[in-house]
Amino acid sequence: MGSMQQTLEQSADLLLETHGLCKSYGSVAVLQQISIQIHSGEIIGLIGENGAGKSTLLKCLCGITRPSKGDFSFAGHNYQGISVTRARNLGIVCIPQEFNLINELQVCENIFLGRELHTALGLLDRKAMRTKTQQLLEELGTDIPAQRAVKDLSVADKQLVEIAKALSQSCRLLIMDEPTTVLNDAEVENLFQIMKRMQQNGTAILYVSHKLREIKKICNRVLILRDGLLVCDSPAAKWTERDMAERMVGRALNQVFPEKCQQTSDADAILSLDKICSGDVIRDVTLTLRRGEILGLAGLPGSGRTELAECLYGIRKISSGKLIFAGKVRHFSHPGQAVSAGIACLSEDRQGSGILTPFSVRANITLVSLASYCHPLIDQRQEKRTAGKYISAFQIRTPSTETLLQELSGGNQQKVAIAKGLDSNPSLFIFDEPTRGIDIKAKSEVYSFIRDLLDKGIACILISSDLEEIIGLCNRVAVMREGHLAGFLQDENITEKQIMYLATGV
Repeated sequence: MGSMQQTLEQSADLLLETHGLCKSYGSVAVLQQISIQIHSGEIIGLIGENGAGKSTLLKCLCGITRPSKGDFSFAGHNYQGISVTRARNLGIVCIPQEFNLINELQVCENIFLGRELHTALGLLDRKAMRTKTQQLLEELGTDIPAQRAVKDLSVADKQLVEIAKALSQSCRLLIMDEPTTVLNDAEVENLFQIMKRMQQNGTAILYVSHKLREIKKICNRVLILRDGLLVCDSPAAKWTERDMAERMVGRALNQVFPEKCQQTSDADAILSLDKICSGDVIRDVTLTLRRGEILGLAGLPGSGRTELAECLYGIRKISSGKLIFAGKVRHFSHPGQAVSAGIACLSEDRQGSGILTPFSVRANITLVSLASYCHPLIDQRQEKRTAGKYISAFQIRTPSTETLLQELSGGNQQKVAIAKGLDSNPSLFIFDEPTRGIDIKAKSEVYSFIRDLLDKGIACILISSDLEEIIGLCNRVAVMREGHLAGFLQDENITEKQIMYLATGV
């Protein structure tokens, strides 16, 4: 099998080749002498820790940034650097990790933005764009209406729109940056089938993911970056998931999940919900959460997990029922009230509603708790001390506290978002997809951080599409289905099979 695959790769057309590609920002070298080859019809996995240089390499290839040194050839032509338009014309298409959609436009308008279809008279052919959009979405196994505004979509649906947008273009090299982080298993499988069809038609795919199981399943080869260097270029079948993870970090990995916190039944209840409703989205949810406890909130995307968190955080109005927090009946009409009461929330849509990328690391960390730094003017020295503390504790890779967040990798942005929530001194921390887009080492750090919160008596709610982390961290799991609680699982009954039974209604 291995020799057959090697022969296949050698006979395939060489589509992309980089020659000593380097990229530096000031004195910081982000990419160092990257030389790779990608053939038509190959699916190549690209992995590495956050900050390893993956995103920078992708940006060089699709024209967002220009290499400092080196060049690359594509389809037999050599380039030292290209524009985004030139890359797209060449057939290099990218599905970005962070959404690049306009919320006020419809799904079909986003998919064909800048490439609108026209009638013979030169008018916009809206019917053709709607029809083509619906076909693309059906291929992905979703029933999102083509005319729905993007602002009304869930994060998972926005991810599917980004994928459909890429698939609507004629491409020779498809770059996919963490495309499955918020998709369910069925959606991932549909995507993989589409990728295989594209592969058979000669399209090359560069697939970036922290889900090493997916890398092994779908990729022919795997490229591993570490600290800007290419440390591995091998057949994916050669490595186990653990081997790949250890090559990424350059050392043996300890246990990913910390030991579970043993909850005592005599701990005080920090949160009680009694038949909470929010329109038709949340219906009759009743649960109790104790101090120092972590409650997993599982279910398929659209089941009401995030919507319930929005009710607790004052984003979504509670239409009926009773919410008791810290011993008091509460009516949060906006997030500021929830923060003042002692609730922190990490949004699943990091760049959409979690952080401000044009702001500095310091400004983001103190964003929610800014009032405590005003005496009456903002005490920037105190802010810098606080930011420095979190940078050290979370090992955030940043040149300084004043670095703009947009210059950090996605994983380091996520750590800043968590630090922002913690700086408000919460009694309850809601984590919605906390490890989206971060590497296995950073995941382990986030898990340990959550465990530390529990030891301090802070309660946590963990919403995740990754059932492995729900099972690995939680003693108790509430499973949502169609806006209501389908049931609870505890201790040894928390298994992937049991969660899916409740989530699907089987």
